[in-house]
Amino acid sequence: MPFGGVVKASAFSYAKPSSLSELFDLMEMYGDRAKLLAGGQSLIAALNMRLASPTVLLDINGITELSGIEVKGDVVRIGALTRHRSLEQSAEIKKHLPLVHKAMPFVAHAAIRTRGTFGGSVAFADAAAELPACCVVLDANIELASRKGRRIVSARNFFKGLYETDLQPDEVLISAEFPKLRVGYRSAFLELARRHGDYAVVGVAVHGKFQDDMFSDISMVFFGVADRPVHAVNAGRALESARLSPSTINTLRSAVSLDLETYGDIYHTAETKLHLAKVLAGRAVSIMALGRET
Repeated sequence: MPFGGVVKASAFSYAKPSSLSELFDLMEMYGDRAKLLAGGQSLIAALNMRLASPTVLLDINGITELSGIEVKGDVVRIGALTRHRSLEQSAEIKKHLPLVHKAMPFVAHAAIRTRGTFGGSVAFADAAAELPACCVVLDANIELASRKGRRIVSARNFFKGLYETDLQPDEVLISAEFPKLRVGYRSAFLELARRHGDYAVVGVAVHGKFQDDMFSDISMVFFGVADRPVHAVNAGRALESARLSPSTINTLRSAVSLDLETYGDIYHTAETKLHLAKVLAGRAVSIMALGRET
């Protein structure tokens, strides 16, 4: 087909299970010939470009237990089918998971946020996406289910590579649980993109404690710089018991160099991405310390 020609999906069947049990039956029946349809913001494009040609689409939007935001005890549970727009507008997310609240306006465009789902973004595992980075920096627990039962995987072990996760062929992502914001903890979220709504060239999510003018327990995660979200352990250590100062920022930037092995793309070299990551890291911790909104 000539470049720019009309492209549409190959023929497929459609089923809409109303329960997990029914979904598991269909998954067992079709195996790898089936694709799950949630928000469809990545899948529909892949179908139309013939990057995916399933025998059947299993529309999981009728499984109501997969949706919703719930605060219980010290955790916030986000169901896999929760729309990006719901996260963006939720008072509970803003109060208890301010990092996620700050990240949501960076996720694509409003029309996509209206349909796209939390679980779809996490399971798709695009290395430049915002929500996987939020899961890692906040040390969320990902809940997976199959006919055999349910299991919990730390977000820091869930992402294995570009579009690769610990999700097994017979499993469905059910939800994620995040620790609620604790006293003295702050967060910041920044990204650079060619245009607003594009995938990030480089992004950073930071969460930790800033009390008595001192950093502690800082978690920093970069995205758009490798094949998965990168937990910058050395950067966190560099900020432990430190105060905001030019010297601290310089030390932080040196530590970022130890954490990242960046790669280039068709627009930016690896060196450019590393430089941008260092700049964003300094800005993000300054925002945390000064208590400013991103």
